[in-house]
Amino acid sequence: MKAVADRNSHRALVLNTLAFTVCFAVWMMNGVLVTFLASNQVFDWSPVEIGWLMGIPVLTGSIFRLPAGILTDRFGGKPVFGLLLLLCALPLYLLSQATTFTHFALCSFGFGLAGASFSVGIAFTSVWYPKQNQGTALGIFGAGNAGAAATTLLAPTLLERLTAGGTELEGWRELPLYYAGLMVAMAVIFMLFATNRRPGTQARTLPEMLRPLGNIRVWRFGLYYFLVFGLFVAFSQWLVPYFVNVYSMPLVTAGVLAALFSFPSGVIRAFGGWLSDRIGARRVMYWVLGSSMAISAMLVVPQMELSSPGRGIMSKADGVVSAVTPEAIIVGEVTYTLLRKPADSGFRDSGALILPTKSTWQKSVVAVGDHISRKQLLAKGITRIYFQANVWILAVLAVLLGSIWGIGKAAVYKHIPDYFPDQVGVVGGMVGVLGGLGGFCCPIIFGYLLEWTGLWTSCWMFTVAISGLCLFWMHSVVRRITARHAPHVAQVLEDPVA
Repeated sequence: MKAVADRNSHRALVLNTLAFTVCFAVWMMNGVLVTFLASNQVFDWSPVEIGWLMGIPVLTGSIFRLPAGILTDRFGGKPVFGLLLLLCALPLYLLSQATTFTHFALCSFGFGLAGASFSVGIAFTSVWYPKQNQGTALGIFGAGNAGAAATTLLAPTLLERLTAGGTELEGWRELPLYYAGLMVAMAVIFMLFATNRRPGTQARTLPEMLRPLGNIRVWRFGLYYFLVFGLFVAFSQWLVPYFVNVYSMPLVTAGVLAALFSFPSGVIRAFGGWLSDRIGARRVMYWVLGSSMAISAMLVVPQMELSSPGRGIMSKADGVVSAVTPEAIIVGEVTYTLLRKPADSGFRDSGALILPTKSTWQKSVVAVGDHISRKQLLAKGITRIYFQANVWILAVLAVLLGSIWGIGKAAVYKHIPDYFPDQVGVVGGMVGVLGGLGGFCCPIIFGYLLEWTGLWTSCWMFTVAISGLCLFWMHSVVRRITARHAPHVAQVLEDPVA
């Protein structure tokens, strides 16, 4: 790392961030493209197959992050980043010719290499900045996550134009070609203007470079990143079919809302790096994990209608039913007034509903001429509770959650140069692998959960569980560290009365 940041440092940061933004936009392309092709029945894919196609590029980017980080530590970021950009352009071109699920999956595996750009950029950025500025610099670099927002915002509109509003569906094949051209252009810019730089310590064997992976701390950081990055990647894609299926939204509108989730998360990452430099990454992570668990829990309740027995009507005396209407039942000389069923008992046309809303009515269970005994049931009560799961509240909470995860991404990577200053590429690559695996696994898990439960909100249930696991593990470690280095503080924490 450099002792003082200079103009070359800032130029490297700008180029790394720009290249990462382009790569991330490509990496997230299937979230929009696969949803478009499935909703327009260009391909007959099941929810599980859709989950696989969304996850395959993320898998490639994940498994190659570690070797990409090692190569960057050894050869520097300029040749590795430039070659990576060019390699991804070829499968993007071949994707435009795809006709089967297998062909589509193989091409997706190829351009998924773009996800490995993260570990390249992390290692190549950290060598240009001193330790006290690395949190901020890496946070700014991580703002390239906003490339996901660029894809979810612009790709649906571009697909609409390329397919003439859905009348010429084969026009979708031009979209991968545009992305391929963008990757080639970025590779040329990067190779022309970037200056190569490698870490100060380079004479290490491969086993020495991989030694930090035996440290449990690396795997704990990886679990945190599985949440704040992996689930961010998963939802950047999954929210598009979520909005389309749950709220019957057009693809373009769903893309805009998904972009609102993605964009702040990328931009605010720079703030997360600055905040971690100022108050400490561990304190930031406490806040991030607790907020993630709370907000995800708010999103668990699905849009639903529940019917339950309500207040019925019983006869006050013996008699014979002489009349039954929707408004009343007459038994002898006594008239029993009924609650009529509302015209819209489900409230679907009642506008934006925030809280659960109920309707009640009564339905006759007797007929004219029936002999009625005292306290016999004349009409049963029906109560229907409707929860709209308002789309705008969901969107606001999702944007807030994405922003919190953006802060958490910077906080996780603030730990790495502090604990592993000469092995940022390797450790950052491994943490990136685990986080990227979250982006690969989660859409597939979401697909299976949807198949098993029939609930789209099952994805938020999974998020609550992962958030809780991360928070529990981190707090357990903090308690052990406190007990070891400050036993008097640990005793106060365990016994506040003492």
